[in-house]
Amino acid sequence: MANKDQTDTDRMEKLVSLCKGKGFIFQSGELYGGLNGCWDYGPLGTELKRNIKDFWWRKNVLERDEIVGMDGSILTHQAILTASGHVGGFSDPMVDCKVCKKRFRADQLEDIPSCNKKAQLPKGEDKNCELTEPKEFNLMFQTKMGASADDDDPNAVAYLRPETAQTIFVQYKNVLDSTRLKLPFGIAQIGKAFRNEINPRNYTFRSREFEQMEIEYFCRPEDGLRLTEEWLEKRLKFYTEIGVPREKLHVLDIPDGERAHYSEKTYDIEYDFPFGQQELEGIAYRGAYDVSKHQEHSGKNLEYFDAETKERFIPHVVEPSAGCDRTILAVLCEAYDVEDLTKEGGKKDERTVMRFKPCIAPIKAAILPLLKNKPELVEKAKEVKQLLQPHMNIFYDETAAIGRRYRRQDEVGTPFCIAIDFETLGEKGPDGEDFTNTVTVRHRDSMEQERVAIDELLPWLMQRIV
Repeated sequence: MANKDQTDTDRMEKLVSLCKGKGFIFQSGELYGGLNGCWDYGPLGTELKRNIKDFWWRKNVLERDEIVGMDGSILTHQAILTASGHVGGFSDPMVDCKVCKKRFRADQLEDIPSCNKKAQLPKGEDKNCELTEPKEFNLMFQTKMGASADDDDPNAVAYLRPETAQTIFVQYKNVLDSTRLKLPFGIAQIGKAFRNEINPRNYTFRSREFEQMEIEYFCRPEDGLRLTEEWLEKRLKFYTEIGVPREKLHVLDIPDGERAHYSEKTYDIEYDFPFGQQELEGIAYRGAYDVSKHQEHSGKNLEYFDAETKERFIPHVVEPSAGCDRTILAVLCEAYDVEDLTKEGGKKDERTVMRFKPCIAPIKAAILPLLKNKPELVEKAKEVKQLLQPHMNIFYDETAAIGRRYRRQDEVGTPFCIAIDFETLGEKGPDGEDFTNTVTVRHRDSMEQERVAIDELLPWLMQRIV
C-alpha cells in the first residue's frame, strides 16, 4: 500500500487531465460510461508507447547477440496454464461490503474502507464497510474456442494469457533448435496480458489489460544468481536512459517467505509515483521450475544438450519482467513539470512542459513557419517538413503566434521547435549576419535558440534524438 504521506493527489489529477486533453491516454469506452481497468492510448500516447517499446527492444535484442525475439499468441492452451500452476492457483483474496457491494483485495486493506452507502448517517455512527470473510478470486479470463464448443469439453477451454512468460517457456525448445543458440541466451517478448483485477486503480498502473516487456534468460544453474545481479544493474540503467532518475528508483530484495514459490532470488524495482512507491519491474531467478513443469506435464524432452561437456540438463532462468504501461506512467510522471516564468512585478506566467528524453518523445520536432500569410515562408517550411518526415515523427503548425505555438509543443514534450523566418529566406540578421537557408531551432528545456543550416538539420537532429 502507498504511504499517504508520500502521495501527491493534485499533481496526479493534473497529469491525468493533461493526458486526456493532449491525446496521450483516454478511458476505454468512455462514450458509454467507461470500461473499468482498461485504457486507450491516443495519438501521442501511441507514439510514446511505441518509442519506449522500440528503445527496450533495441537495448535488449538488437544490440545483443544472444537474445532473440518471439511473439506468442494471446489465447493460451489450458494445459499450459495447468502445468504452470495458474489453473486452480492464480487468485487473490477478495472481500465484499455487505452494504455498498464494493469489492476489495483483502491483502491490500490497511484500514476498513469508508462505506459510501453510510455517508449520510448521523455524526458518530459507524460509516465503515461491513466486510465478508475473504475468499479466493480467479484472476484469469476464460473463454471457449470453436463454434460448437461444449461446456463440458475441457479441450474447448482457453484463457487470455495472464502473463507472457509461459508462451516463451513452451516454445523455448523450438527457439533453441531453430537458432542453434548456446547458453546463456534469452528470448524476449513484448505483448498483452490480462488479469481480472478485483480493484483496478491508480490510473494505468493496475489494469485488467496491460502490456509486458519480458525476457526469459536461460543459463547454466551455477550462473543464475550472478546473472540476476547483472540484470538488475542493466535494468536500472535502462530506466535512467529513458528519463527516470536513479534517485527515484528503489530496489527491494524480496526476502524468503515472500517470494514466489519457484523463485530463488527476486528483486523488485519500484518508483516514486505521485500515489506512492510502487513496483515497475521484477527481476526473478526462477531456477528450472517452469521448463521442468512443462517437461513433466507434456511428456516431451526439454533438456538442453551441451555439445562441449556432453551434459544434458534443464536450464535455469533469470526473468527481467517490466510493465510497459507502468513504465509509460512513470515516464509521464517524471516528465510533467510546471515552470514558473513570472518576472518580478509582472503577471503570473506558468509554462507546462513534458520533459521527455528526445529518444522517446512522441514528436521529435515541430516545423513552424513564422507567419502563415506569407506564402514564401510556408513553402520553405513545407520543404523542411518533407526533408525530415521520412526519418522521424514531426508536427507542422502554422496557426497562432509563434510563442503560443512554442508553448503548445512544450505541453506535449517536443524537444525541438524549428522556426522558418525571414532570415531563412535571405533577410539580414540584427547584426548584419547572413542566415540564408538556416532555421531557428528552439530547445524545449532551456528555451534557448540557435541557427542551424537546413542542409545540416537532419544529421543535427538525428544525433540528438537517438
